[in-house]
Amino acid sequence: MPLHPQARAMIEAYSPDPDLDYRHLDAAQLRASFAIPEPAAPPRADVLIETLRAPGPAGPVALRLYRPIAAPGDASALPITVYLHGGGFVLGSPDTTDGLCRSLAAWARTLVVSVDYRLAPEAPFPAGLDDAYAALCWVARHAGEFGGDGERIAIAGDSSGGNFAAALAQCARSDGPGLRHQLLLYPVLDAACAHPSYREFAEGYFLSAPMMQWYWRQYLDGADPADPRVSPLRAADLRGLPPATVFSAEYDVLRDEAEAYAQALIAAGVPVNSRRWDGQIHGFLLQQGRVDAADTAIAQAAAALRAAFA
Repeated sequence: MPLHPQARAMIEAYSPDPDLDYRHLDAAQLRASFAIPEPAAPPRADVLIETLRAPGPAGPVALRLYRPIAAPGDASALPITVYLHGGGFVLGSPDTTDGLCRSLAAWARTLVVSVDYRLAPEAPFPAGLDDAYAALCWVARHAGEFGGDGERIAIAGDSSGGNFAAALAQCARSDGPGLRHQLLLYPVLDAACAHPSYREFAEGYFLSAPMMQWYWRQYLDGADPADPRVSPLRAADLRGLPPATVFSAEYDVLRDEAEAYAQALIAAGVPVNSRRWDGQIHGFLLQQGRVDAADTAIAQAAAALRAAFA
């Protein structure tokens, strides 16, 4: 379908500086010139926020815990969704996905633990992924200490956080916590940057092909792009992974790799709920209050989590 008018307005208001030269750009310049737009909707008041810390490979990893306000008399342990924010491995923090995490917590009745992992290029692969895995394992072991159910855990993330979520689901399959679900929101899944959507939407749709290729260079720093921890789509065996919800956006360079991963999971016997959000661009889920589809998509993601935890 045509580009949605709300998506077009987001492109016009928030696209990165078109004069940025990704051949010579450094991370400090990008961070100074480009900020992930904040949602227009006010923060939800029916979710409580706490700060936790998990031991990590390079020191403590800060965690932001979102707790839905309990109904009177409800003292049962809640399921847990470990969330990894996006930002091309270089940008972002739990602040980036604050509104999304609040809505997931309230609508799915889940604790959401948002991980403040290290960023590239200062900490390239596998630093952020290692932080995220350490956080996931700590959450599973200590769930009871903060009112969580360690037997009902999902992993979730958007964009590069979706890359981490998919990679952690693969890593946890053999020696990590059992996961009920993986929620992948327009995820980054293949460092090759060669799918047709990279050519179709190379420029002019918020996340450009040169920008995404630059992000990969910062993150990889010489690592093998075919390593499945880098490119989960390249994994040889996807059998036995947790059921998945995979969202893609029609006007997104990452669209085809997200949809290819959904199909690969299905071929491996993994139950998958896959949806392309027509007329939308990368990042639309963060635009509650500006993009109507954001609330609809988050509600569907929350429903998937509720079903997985039931």
